[in-house]
Amino acid sequence: MKNFVALTRMRIHLAMRNKMFFFFILVMPFAFFFIWLGVFAKGVPQMVGFYLGPVLAFNVMGSFWGLSAALVMFREQGILRRFHVAPVTASDLLASSIVANFVLTLPTVLVELFLARVVFHVPSIGNPLSLFLLVSVGIISFGSLGLVVASVTNTMQETQVLNQLLWLPLIFLSGATFPLAFLPRTVQRIGLFLPSTYLVNGLQQTIANSATAWSRYAEILSLAAWACLTFFLSAQLFRWEPEARTPRRAKLLVAATAIPFLLLGIVENRTDRILLEARSAFLTMTSAMSAPASGAASSSRKPATGEKTSDSSPK
Repeated sequence: MKNFVALTRMRIHLAMRNKMFFFFILVMPFAFFFIWLGVFAKGVPQMVGFYLGPVLAFNVMGSFWGLSAALVMFREQGILRRFHVAPVTASDLLASSIVANFVLTLPTVLVELFLARVVFHVPSIGNPLSLFLLVSVGIISFGSLGLVVASVTNTMQETQVLNQLLWLPLIFLSGATFPLAFLPRTVQRIGLFLPSTYLVNGLQQTIANSATAWSRYAEILSLAAWACLTFFLSAQLFRWEPEARTPRRAKLLVAATAIPFLLLGIVENRTDRILLEARSAFLTMTSAMSAPASGAASSSRKPATGEKTSDSSPK
């Protein structure tokens, strides 16, 4: 355990020196946070509460990009070779990477929750236990996805291409960028097979409707099972030396990580639970936004009616 703590501390120091990892952990999350909540949500507390869940999910998912790029860079620069001569295994190094990623990502999420309450005056952050479990399992599962990407790619160019191919569907088809209820019906059906959809919906329901951890058991258990599967696969395919290459046949094993959400997507497409919850949250947000406007309009018409009555009564 002492060696593992020292290895985790070293991974944190190396990550902070890596500009790409630093960008995906600090710069991009806060840029996305202020753009979405300040511009698209217009700083309105009801809209901020609706978009805060997808914003947190976006930032939790983004950590896999920096983690995969950092590990591939360490392998190309020969840094992993130095770890290999130490008394650590591949599982030790990968597990320390997950813990370091968790330690670096969680404070960003906490600061964003604080800013949402103080700056944008969001009414509530929802159920704290459910929020913590979803954020934690999200960081671990998508961090494990980054380990798989780093294990199956041979160069930084391959890593960037694969990250891009994974990143675009994760953010555009899950409700992280656009509300799921706003997307076409076919896209919604496809999104039910993506792990990001369940993270986005779980966080959104937790913050907007104060959903409990038990009511989000499908999201939490599916992401946890996916994390175990991706971590195991990354440990099997991990390489220390830059000269070692991953055979093409081994890359097909990455498709096995989609099994939990392939099965869950089939079930959810029959029940429409996620789609109904997403549509309900979207309608609640729009109705909350239209209520003040209609109230203000009716209050502005009352003096005019009163004036007309007072003018006509003496006559």
